[in-house]
Amino acid sequence: MRNKQFQIFLLLAFLVLWNGYSQNAQKPNIIIILTDDMGYADVGFNGCKDIPTPNIDRIATNGVKFTNGYVTYSVCGPSRAGLLTGRYPQRFGYERNPQYRPHDPNMGLPKEENTLAESLKQVGYTSGIIGKWHQGADISNHPLNRGFKEFFGHLGGGHRYFPEDLTIQDSYAVDNDEGMSYKTWIMRNHEPIQTKKYLTDEFSDEAVQFVERHQKEPFFLYLAYNAPHSPLQATQEYLDRFPNIKDKKRKTYAAMVSAVDDGVGRLLDQLEALNLDKNTLVYFLSDNGGPVKSNVAGNGSDNGILREGKSSIYEGGYRVPFAMQWKGTVNPGVYENPISSLDIFATIAALSKSPVKKGKPLDGVNLIPFLTGKNKSIPHETIFLRKFDEKGYSVRYKNLKLVVDNNNPPELYNLKEDIEEKNNIAKQNPKDVKKLEKIRQEWNSELVEPIFGGLIMSKKEKIKENNKD
Repeated sequence: MRNKQFQIFLLLAFLVLWNGYSQNAQKPNIIIILTDDMGYADVGFNGCKDIPTPNIDRIATNGVKFTNGYVTYSVCGPSRAGLLTGRYPQRFGYERNPQYRPHDPNMGLPKEENTLAESLKQVGYTSGIIGKWHQGADISNHPLNRGFKEFFGHLGGGHRYFPEDLTIQDSYAVDNDEGMSYKTWIMRNHEPIQTKKYLTDEFSDEAVQFVERHQKEPFFLYLAYNAPHSPLQATQEYLDRFPNIKDKKRKTYAAMVSAVDDGVGRLLDQLEALNLDKNTLVYFLSDNGGPVKSNVAGNGSDNGILREGKSSIYEGGYRVPFAMQWKGTVNPGVYENPISSLDIFATIAALSKSPVKKGKPLDGVNLIPFLTGKNKSIPHETIFLRKFDEKGYSVRYKNLKLVVDNNNPPELYNLKEDIEEKNNIAKQNPKDVKKLEKIRQEWNSELVEPIFGGLIMSKKEKIKENNKD
């Protein structure tokens, strides 16, 4: 009798274990590779000639190149907040780059918002972030308090790249000093670590090791490079790859992109070596366009024919290099319809069945049916951008785009015929202007004002901030 009971116990235990295994086996791994301030035209799959990016291009070759891929904002912090929450950051007041304030719990991503890592944690994923956080430096907003199990990176908006430049051990000892925050040691979880390599290489090494550590469980890796964001720093090894680029800024930028490309290649190789490449979605994109506009410090990037760059409401500000692969599920190709970084959360939530927080609906859609041809419609009729402080708006409706800039007369462009946004057709098409303006106002009525003063604040807020101090 006891023997029979023991056999039943073993059978039940096996079924429980097998059920858990089969559930995990059905959940794809997720990797998001995000670069910082990278130009639209600075990858091979978008036609770059002077900076080879063979490994980044592998993602587009193995999967889908998005020609109309957008992010939610044209500067770093809010764009990353939109990516991590799957919601327009203007909905929750995150419309400025946060200041580096490690003792201000309200300077960063609001606690009420649910991150992708927090959602995936509830269905058994292990999540790790490597690189740039920029969602608040207070410990309450530390990645390990926002759903991630592992963190290897820096809390602020940028960092210096050479280990000898990182002279501040305690990241919390710096307060409201962006420049000094670039010199802090890298954090492993909560512990400061003294790095020994060029920072981009450190992050790539860690990404390869993360996949090695978590190969037997569903994982989400957010590889958030701070390259090629300033300061422009590269090792001689990478600089020597570009003897034909004479412009010093462009050459250093190219070297920084090449370092990222090497890391992407090693990460893709690791997936293949561990037979994980067919069960892993890999995304590649930049957080915003390259800073080529005159009022933003340039980094040598190139947005090609797109108008303006980082911080702009024109296409160069928030249309970015964007590709994804899911071998065996999504066939290689080019996708022309507008898509958004918002769709990453929505796609992953649909595939993993991870929960969406009540009262915080996602703004993106599951892209897989569109990419496999099961859904013949377009993912987004409208793509929005609002920049509160500049009183700037963009509304893309199908191929038409309305631009409202600080109470100036509205502009209208047909992006299918005029991707460069050179020919303002507003006067000839007043009905379309009126239609898109109505769409803009309806969307704007759903938004809130910024909830914290960012790096660039209005004069009134600066005075208020100074009075506090």
